[in-house]
Amino acid sequence: MTENPLWDFSLAVYARPGVPAACLDLQDRRGLDVNVLLLAAWAGLACGVRLSADELARIDATIAPWRAEVIQPLRAVRRRVKGEDQALYERLKAAELAAERIQQDRLFAASGLVPAPGPGPGGSVDLAAANLRLLVPDDDPALAALIAAL
Repeated sequence: MTENPLWDFSLAVYARPGVPAACLDLQDRRGLDVNVLLLAAWAGLACGVRLSADELARIDATIAPWRAEVIQPLRAVRRRVKGEDQALYERLKAAELAAERIQQDRLFAASGLVPAPGPGPGGSVDLAAANLRLLVPDDDPALAALIAAL
């Protein structure tokens, strides 16, 4: 366990079958931030919190500059060198992951949320789905796949 339960949750959920593909599809096709998707899921599933659109927008705004100035440029360079220089690609991938960890630390701090006490989840998939639908309000197969994997 780390000092950031959002990061721990994200690592566990992202390791589930179908989650990376669904998250990356929503990122690439709809411009969504995977870390914000994971925060919305975590808030509902682990914290038992139904976020409002304003709360989610406020939280997202705290990390928007980091995303635009650090993560997105790293991702663009990493994708550009893929297949050309494997060693550079791996270093850029590691740098992008480190930057995303910083972003998650900032998201966790900005959210003010804590997991519900007890050994199991403190919320529900329904709460997580409601939070995720704030980001993807229409029917989207990638969102459905993500919710099903929770």
